[in-house]
Amino acid sequence: MELSSYGTGKRKTAVARVYVKPGEGKLTVNGRAFDSYFTSDVLKALVRQPLLMTETGETIDVQAQIVGGGPSGQAGAMRHGLARALVNMNAELRGRLKQAGFLTRDARKKERKKYGQKGARARFQFSKR
Repeated sequence: MELSSYGTGKRKTAVARVYVKPGEGKLTVNGRAFDSYFTSDVLKALVRQPLLMTETGETIDVQAQIVGGGPSGQAGAMRHGLARALVNMNAELRGRLKQAGFLTRDARKKERKKYGQKGARARFQFSKR
């Protein structure tokens, strides 16, 4: 078990660099307290999932730098990065995290708008006459 480890997480256009070290369960995001950065309870729960699954929430400190995207994408990126950092810290946790799907990058992104159309899939209304 290493002293400090790192994991990069991505979701939509957000990228999170997550650093994990032994401590008392403190979470900071971009220099701010975790609870003040993510205001939604759903997003807070999403980020904490890897910690709850591995039962390491009270024994490690998490520090994250997140760039790009919105709140939802940033929370997903942090969850991904946190799971990767936990695996770098302790390889025995890999099985549980992989089975839960936390190590898989969510590849869904916004589809681009196509020319001559209203949106990515939406078309302009057809008029026969």
